[in-house]
Amino acid sequence: MMIKGLHHNAYRCRNSEETRKFYEDFLGLPLAHALSINETKTGRKTEVLHTFYEMNDGSFLAFFEAPDREFEFKDQHDFDLHIALEVEMDDLHAMFEKGKKLGMETRGISDHHTIHSIYFRDPNGYVIELTAKVPEKTPDQATAAAEAHKMLRDWNDAHAVS
Repeated sequence: MMIKGLHHNAYRCRNSEETRKFYEDFLGLPLAHALSINETKTGRKTEVLHTFYEMNDGSFLAFFEAPDREFEFKDQHDFDLHIALEVEMDDLHAMFEKGKKLGMETRGISDHHTIHSIYFRDPNGYVIELTAKVPEKTPDQATAAAEAHKMLRDWNDAHAVS
């Protein structure tokens, strides 16, 4: 089996329209598909709306609004969970200004060596990172993979349990 790519990631949302306003109106990801689910495959009655926001590569960010299912929404720490989306550097700066102008929680611009990033919170508490590559600091894939494997080995050696 060969994985072809990401089709979608799915997350819970509090309110589909508030989620749409953030992802479509603010970020510019078009609402491309919606699916109403009234019964599970096991025959349980439910009431769920599944919405899909399309990215330029054809993959989707998707959300489930399930009012009859309990879910603990909480503000996520960046290290716990975040959704990172790639943009061009000019767009990164424009979105930073747009977020600030709208009075949104807007953090950054963070220099992560090979990328620069900014951060927002969506209406569900998820951290959304917009990231732009710094081409002159971005190694080729083989070099990056070799460096990643070395860093992981060093990490494991330093944190090995005896």
